[in-house]
Amino acid sequence: MSSREFILTQIRQSCHTERSEAPTVPFFHQDPANIVDKFKQSLIAMGGQIIETDPQDPYKFVKEKIAQSKIICSVVPEILGNRHLTETTEPKELQDIDYGVLRASFGVAETGSICLTEQDLFINTLGYLPQHLIIFLDPKQIVENLHDAYARSEWKQIHYAALHSGPSATADIEGVLIRGAQGVRSLSVLLIE
Repeated sequence: MSSREFILTQIRQSCHTERSEAPTVPFFHQDPANIVDKFKQSLIAMGGQIIETDPQDPYKFVKEKIAQSKIICSVVPEILGNRHLTETTEPKELQDIDYGVLRASFGVAETGSICLTEQDLFINTLGYLPQHLIIFLDPKQIVENLHDAYARSEWKQIHYAALHSGPSATADIEGVLIRGAQGVRSLSVLLIE
């Protein structure tokens, strides 16, 4: 047996015998009554935007926002895009998308974050390569803090999930803030059931 095989065998045996449970994490709740307002404040503080709904057409602002765009990839039935994803779509094929439109699994009021899972994205790069993201979020799916977020079933039942807090941004030593340096330039959230 080679040393490589010996090491891999030891690792495999160890993985089967050493099983431990995740620690119990306490919950810290402050003011769940204002959870949607707290989410809005936190999202804006992180550079995100809240899309206000029109009572006549809740998607009016979204439609106006994407009207002049060339390539729209939507994985929600309410908004039609012109780039459709299939099982054979390569992740790199999403690099020229102007707007990605999708629904988040849940939001976190404390940080203004939205959780995007592999089921929400269909192809993981949809959360990173478009110039702009428009996210639909059910207000009932906003949790108060990260403790509540990590207690949700999404982390245990799926292979991929990420919390997004506003658009991508970076700042150099002199404090020049650049949005969209490593990802989306804007992240807008429409709170809708």
